Amino acid sequence: MDTVIEVKDVKRDYITTKGWFLRKKKTLTAVDGINFCVNRGEIFGLLGENGAGKTTTIKMLITLLAPTAGVCKVLGFDTYKEADKIRGEINFVFGGEMGVYRRLSARDNLLYFAGLYKIKGKEAKKRTEELLKLVELEDAADRLVETYSKGMIQRLQIARGLINNPKIVFMDEPTVGLDPIGANMLRDIIRKLKEEGRTVLLTTHYMQEADELCDRIAIINKGKMIAMDTPENLKKSYGEKGMDSTLEQVFLALVKKEGV
Repeated sequence: MDTVIEVKDVKRDYITTKGWFLRKKKTLTAVDGINFCVNRGEIFGLLGENGAGKTTTIKMLITLLAPTAGVCKVLGFDTYKEADKIRGEINFVFGGEMGVYRRLSARDNLLYFAGLYKIKGKEAKKRTEELLKLVELEDAADRLVETYSKGMIQRLQIARGLINNPKIVFMDEPTVGLDPIGANMLRDIIRKLKEEGRTVLLTTHYMQEADELCDRIAIINKGKMIAMDTPENLKKSYGEKGMDSTLEQVFLALVKKEGV
């Protein structure tokens, strides 16, 4: 298989300070020596509690953070030393409402981001209209985003994350703020991306969503990798013997075993 993401012995530390007068420095390790690879066309899930290191891992892979130690590679390029060779080939969707401009319309947002990726003229307009239709915002395309609901904003963020036709899409809690219909739409989009041969790295707190979508899953706890396999194999390996365990039960058992 063609490997498109490589994470080898990756560690990321943060330096924090405590106190106002005699400030003491403390090292917080957010990611602690993790290893994994993702293949082209795979939907790969990262699961973990809040603060487990999922978002930090994604930020290193999308070139926003440098690893303290180890190597992150995307499409064969080092995410720290060769970031400029990666950024045009990937994109990301973060949960929440901070990824688009609220005082622009949805159409103007997408045209603006198309310009950042040097997509111009007819191609930018064509891509914009296709994505507005994909996320079902064509009827509200010329309204200011500040008038949108949370779910509509998240759908626009999904469109923004696809504007450059990326080979790899990183999604960090993408269904946050989506109603059941919007969440189901996003899952359909993710499946379509896989059918097109694209790669998706996904974090989610919804275990059923991870079970439905992901080809493989890595579980992280306190910055360390504690399990990685297909959803089916994880349930067989770590579930209760003689019972049909859910992915949620497996996740809770593994995290409890590691001691939260």
